[in-house]
Amino acid sequence: MYETFYGLKENPFTIQPDPDFLYFGRRHTYAYAMMEYGIKNKAGFIVVSGEIGCGKTTLIRHLLNNVAPDMTVGLVYNTHREIPNLLEWIMLALGLPYEGKSTVALYDAFQHFLIEQHGLGKGVLLIIDEAQNISPAAMESLRMLSNINADKNQLLQIMLVGQPQLKKMLMQSDLLQFSQRVEADFHIKPFEAEDVQNYIQHRLTIAGREDPLFSPEACARIAGVSQGIPRRINILCNMTLAYGFSAGAKSIDLGLVDEVINDKVEYGALSNPE
Repeated sequence: MYETFYGLKENPFTIQPDPDFLYFGRRHTYAYAMMEYGIKNKAGFIVVSGEIGCGKTTLIRHLLNNVAPDMTVGLVYNTHREIPNLLEWIMLALGLPYEGKSTVALYDAFQHFLIEQHGLGKGVLLIIDEAQNISPAAMESLRMLSNINADKNQLLQIMLVGQPQLKKMLMQSDLLQFSQRVEADFHIKPFEAEDVQNYIQHRLTIAGREDPLFSPEACARIAGVSQGIPRRINILCNMTLAYGFSAGAKSIDLGLVDEVINDKVEYGALSNPE
C-alpha cells in the first residue's frame, strides 16, 4: 500500500524467502561459501544452522538458482519427527516413484538412481530444510544412505539446514558416528548493528529506491529491537513504512520507529495481556 508513496516498485520487506533480496553480509557470505565449498569438494554431509528468521531458507533458494547443471538436487522441506519413512520423502523430492514400495525396494531403487546419475556424470545433492525436526533414527538412516558409493566416488551429498537445536542434536553421543561425517558446517549468527542499516538500504535499493529512507538513528533502534534477526527487521520495517505512509512522512525517523514499537507492545495481537 505504501510502495508508490515511497518510490518503490514492490514491497522491500516481505518475509517470504526471496533470493532476489538476499543481502550478503559477512556471516551470510561465509555460510554460502561453506555451502559451495562442501558441494565442490564432494563433502558427504554439510550442516548450516541459524536462528529462526536468519535467512537460511533464502540462502537455499539462492543456491538452487545457481547450482551447477551437473548436479541433481532434491529438497525436503516439510520435516517432522513423526515421518514414518524419510526415504519416501527423499524419493518424492527427487521426482522418483515411491508409492507401494517396501523399504528394501525403496533403498534398491534409490541406489540404482545414484549409480545411474553417476554414470551420466552427475552428482546428487539432497537438501533437508528444518532438519532439527527429524529424529535421531532418521539421522541414522541418512548416514546409511551416505554409504552408497562407487569406489572412491561420493554418489550422494546431504546438506542439513536447521535451527540451533540441530547443532545440539548432532552433538549427542548417539549421533557421534553421524557428526564425524560432517565435513563442512557453519552457524549463522544475527546481524551486527552496523550491518542492519546496510541490510535495510540493500532491500530498498532492490525494490527501486536508491535514496536513504530510514535515518541512522531509526536503523540503530530497529537493530536493537530485532536483535539483528532479518525476519524481525522486515516485520518492523514493513510496519514502520505503513505508519509513515498513513502519517504522510517522507522519511522514517527514530520517533516513528518508537511509535510503532510502543503500539506493537500495547496493541499488538501477540502482546502480553494485562
